[in-house]
Amino acid sequence: MASTIASFRYGDSLVVVGISICTAFLCEAISWILIYRTNSYKSLRSTIDKASKKLEVMKTVETKVTTKKSKTKKIDRVETSLKESSRDLSLSKIKSGVVVALVLFVVFGFLNSLFEGKAVAKLPFSPAALVQKMSHRGIPGDDVTDCSMAFLYFLCSMSIRTNLQKFLGFAPPRGAAGGPGLFPMPDPKTN
Repeated sequence: MASTIASFRYGDSLVVVGISICTAFLCEAISWILIYRTNSYKSLRSTIDKASKKLEVMKTVETKVTTKKSKTKKIDRVETSLKESSRDLSLSKIKSGVVVALVLFVVFGFLNSLFEGKAVAKLPFSPAALVQKMSHRGIPGDDVTDCSMAFLYFLCSMSIRTNLQKFLGFAPPRGAAGGPGLFPMPDPKTN
């Protein structure tokens, strides 16, 4: 089967894309086993969804009963709760992230040994200088439109896994998507 695919004009590209799709499904299965099916994840996700909806309503609805100061305090409490829940959700994903990273590392090593020094695709354009180092990585010759396995696998992994998460309903909750990350923005209220 693999030799039949490899004999096609775009056979190597199809092999890389197919392995990328299979890897995305495997990684999402691992994530489902370690994260998405747990009760703690489900409760954190519902807490984030409720808090983000409540915050959205609080910011859009103008009420005459509450003063501006009390409304600001309530919004701050909800934002703090949302940040804490988002942080807890990120921490719960660490174990799965390590396992998924190991799987991706092994698959990348396998593909790298399989397609070492071989162009797997031809780009229809000449990439920018910054991208050329990755798109032409490990390929002999000066034709910058030759595409390496690393570049194609990188593009496929990013796009396929993200869309698969959305399709399966595993995308991060709306309120956690813009979470603080490693370097959160400073809070202007405390400065």
